[in-house]
Amino acid sequence: MNQFLVNLRDTGASDAARFGPKAANQALLRRAGLPVPEGFCLGVAAYQRQLESLGLLQSAHNAATLTGVEARQFVSEVRIGLFDSPIVAEVLDPMLEAWHDLVAKTGARTVVRSSALSEDLGDSSFAGQYESFLDIDGEEDFLTAVRACWAALWSPRALRYMESHKIDLADTAMGLCIQELVNARVSGGGMSQSADGKATLTATWGLGTTIAQGEIVPDRYILSREGELLETIPGRTQHKMSCEHHSAAGNAATRTTEPDVGPCLSESQVIELGGYMRRAEALMGEAVEVEWAQDERGIRLLQARPLQMETSRTLDETWARHPGLRGQPSGIGSAVGRACVINCECELSRVGPGDILVTKVASPSLSQVLPLVAGVVAELGGSTSHLASLARERRIPMVLGVLEATSKIPDGADIAIDGVMGMVRWQQ
Repeated sequence: MNQFLVNLRDTGASDAARFGPKAANQALLRRAGLPVPEGFCLGVAAYQRQLESLGLLQSAHNAATLTGVEARQFVSEVRIGLFDSPIVAEVLDPMLEAWHDLVAKTGARTVVRSSALSEDLGDSSFAGQYESFLDIDGEEDFLTAVRACWAALWSPRALRYMESHKIDLADTAMGLCIQELVNARVSGGGMSQSADGKATLTATWGLGTTIAQGEIVPDRYILSREGELLETIPGRTQHKMSCEHHSAAGNAATRTTEPDVGPCLSESQVIELGGYMRRAEALMGEAVEVEWAQDERGIRLLQARPLQMETSRTLDETWARHPGLRGQPSGIGSAVGRACVINCECELSRVGPGDILVTKVASPSLSQVLPLVAGVVAELGGSTSHLASLARERRIPMVLGVLEATSKIPDGADIAIDGVMGMVRWQQ
């Protein structure tokens, strides 16, 4: 379309250096004929032009080159400037024209997703660290979402992630992927390979944000590498989350979802998704993790990124005589340590180096303690949640969807987890 944006159908859209890997991968899949929602890519040049127009290039340089307190002022200047300031006309005008064309063509609401240069790479997925905005239904909301995604590059959460992965802030910039909204009846994720040579899918009713945020235990489907459905494991969508500390103060944080109503996918749909994963894997030349959604028109792929996997490492046989619980494996290794059982994020300060965190929700916010822990066990969440992706990057074993883990596993007990087979055992 112009120097700042192109349609996902265009050849140039698969240029990751221009649009970021997330948008480029969507373009690659779409041009290969896979079912990807309509949309366009807004390049990192638009983000850089916005910084220039606001006079923030020097502040961005200072923020990237200074450390600690010296950098904070410049980080704040850039973040606030990107979020609060009008978008420069040479970016705004073609972007709005493309957005209005997309809305007119599809008749759908839209989504704005981050696509940073350092995102969706093999060793830095940034899963859940930036912003995505769904169900956008007006020009003002669209422009707010664009500015918020730009500003998210400078959020404390993203900066901590970059620091922990030794990513230089000066080497990254924010592109965007703007697409039609898939009004999902069913959605989920998938992994084209697992340590035992199979493929897996997860699914839940409605939008997939509950899977990504680790708030439910999704249905899990096991497939052979040839695409045959081998096993269906029902999930759990009805649960209650509360913090005992807040409850004591009369401020219980409680959430209950809709009751279970059976498997989300038919066998034919599972096989169809398995085929899409294999094609995505062939296009990208490596194992992939995908996100997908299904509406009345069928299944669409929302994202594909490199998948980190390893071969199975089994626990010592002496653990077999101890009590155990099963859950959904993240696909990475095994670990032994001290169980640190917490019921909400306000207790995270209790987590020490080498502990195995046992918690309720597999939220991406727990990424801050991943550098400390030897493993994670969660009552909710599934193998394609954002936290599971972040743990795979760090080779940290995780077992999710472990029913009553926080009540059955004693705090401080010696515990062993197998992140490939999905088993947790502890000493009484």
